Amino acid sequence: MEYTIENDYLKITASEEGGELRSVYDKKGGRELLWQGDPQFWSDRAPNLFPYIARLTEGKYTFEQKEYAMQIHGIVMYAHLCGSVSGKEICFELTSNEKTKVCYPFDFVYRVRYRLENNTLSVRYEVENKDEKCMCFGIGAHPGFRVPFVEGTGFEDYDLEFPRAEAPERICFSEDCFVTGQEPFDGLENGKLKCVHSLFDEDAIVLERAGSEVLLRCRKTSAAIRMECGKMRYLGLWHMPRTQAPYICMEPWSSLPSRKGIVEDLEKQENLLRLQPEETYTDTIRITVLP
Repeated sequence: MEYTIENDYLKITASEEGGELRSVYDKKGGRELLWQGDPQFWSDRAPNLFPYIARLTEGKYTFEQKEYAMQIHGIVMYAHLCGSVSGKEICFELTSNEKTKVCYPFDFVYRVRYRLENNTLSVRYEVENKDEKCMCFGIGAHPGFRVPFVEGTGFEDYDLEFPRAEAPERICFSEDCFVTGQEPFDGLENGKLKCVHSLFDEDAIVLERAGSEVLLRCRKTSAAIRMECGKMRYLGLWHMPRTQAPYICMEPWSSLPSRKGIVEDLEKQENLLRLQPEETYTDTIRITVLP
C-alpha cells in the first residue's frame, strides 16, 4: 500500500514495501524529482538501510561467536512495514520477529517518519532497543534524484556543492566494493564537484568529513536539491557505474560496509552505532527543494 501527503510546495508518496519513498513531486516547478526506478539503470528509488550499510564480506558476520547471513543493505528494504498517516506525516514501522532474527538477533522497533515543512521533506529515523543486550547497527538512506531535473539542461550542467566541507576524506574500496582504507579527497574545486558520468566509473564515492550538507544544483539556474545529513558520519554519492544513468544518489550513512577480506564481528566493528537496552536512537535528514 502507498501513502501520500502534500502541501503547497511538495507532494510525496511512500510505500509500505521497505517504507520507501516512491515520489517527491515539486508542485511549484511541476516536476518529479525522485528517480523512478528504470531497471535499465537501477530499479530502486530510495531504499532505507538498516541494520547494515551495503555489503558484508561473504554475505555474513558474527555476533557473540555465532554466524549470521544478511543481504546487502540489511533488512528494511526487503520488508513489509506497517504504515499510517497522521496529519502531515507518514509513519512506517517494523518490529523484530522470527524472520528478522534469523539474520539479525535483536529485539527492536524501527520507524521512518516522513513529514512536510513548506519546501522541505524531513525524514526521521527511530530505533528502539527492546532487547536485553546492546544493539550494534548501521542506518542510512539511499535516495536517487533525477538529473537533469530542469527542462532544457543536461547531466553535466549540475554540480554537487559542499558548503560546510572542511577536510573531506574518501573511503577507499576494492573492485568488489569492500573497504580497504581511507585517504584525503582532493576532488573538490571551490567546494564543488562537477557532475560527469565518469565520476562513478569505480562505483560510489563515499566521503567522511564532507560537512553535514550537500546540494545538487543546476549551474544554469538557481534550482537545487539540498540534503541535510543530520548526525550521519558518511555521505555516499552514486549512480550505476560505467553508464549514462540520469540520476544521482545522495546517501547519508551512519557507518560503513565490511572491510575487504574480513568477516566482521558486529561487536568489534568500530564505526557501527551502539544502543543500550531500552534506549532510542533518532536522527533526521532533510531534503529541501530550492527554486
